[in-house]
Amino acid sequence: MNRRRVTSRFRGLWACLVLCFAATFGMGASPSSPEEPDGYRMGDYRSPVPATLAGAKVVRTEQAFELWDTKAAAFIDVLPQPPKPAGLAEGTVWRPPERLNIPGSKWLANVGFGKLNPQAEIYFRSNLEKISGGDPNAPLVFYCLANCWMSWNAAKRALGYGYTDVHWYPDGTDGWAIAGGQLEKSEPVPPLK
Repeated sequence: MNRRRVTSRFRGLWACLVLCFAATFGMGASPSSPEEPDGYRMGDYRSPVPATLAGAKVVRTEQAFELWDTKAAAFIDVLPQPPKPAGLAEGTVWRPPERLNIPGSKWLANVGFGKLNPQAEIYFRSNLEKISGGDPNAPLVFYCLANCWMSWNAAKRALGYGYTDVHWYPDGTDGWAIAGGQLEKSEPVPPLK
């Protein structure tokens, strides 16, 4: 196992520590969480998220550990991949920032924006089809970072595609790491050819 196992004996302590950290640093939903929008979030993606997502199950870190430990759901990271900066001098080597995600996750970059271009839409749909094995009832967990609307949008979009067992993990890799979960270097699933 790649992450430090949080034994059942210490899970309560971890949950308490995560909640204390979350309250201190603004992770997760708070009493002043915004309401769910009618459609997708179209901008300001790194800001407080709602406490709910209609039609989806909102999971906290303890529940995410359980789903991961039991392999009861596929984990999907939707953090965008930064594009290569424009105007770099010829010969400049550019490497995108490293992304660490929950082990075993599929990183479907750039599918959490409020509006997707046709290529991104096809990329998202076809990869969900592969990840779910074509089963619209397959459990899927969507995440990115804490206070990131990208995972909320992606989970909402999956519901719109007809997936019925959608989980949204709003604390993402931030909550996972704070609770002792290991992260691994990852690369996004390549675009379709």
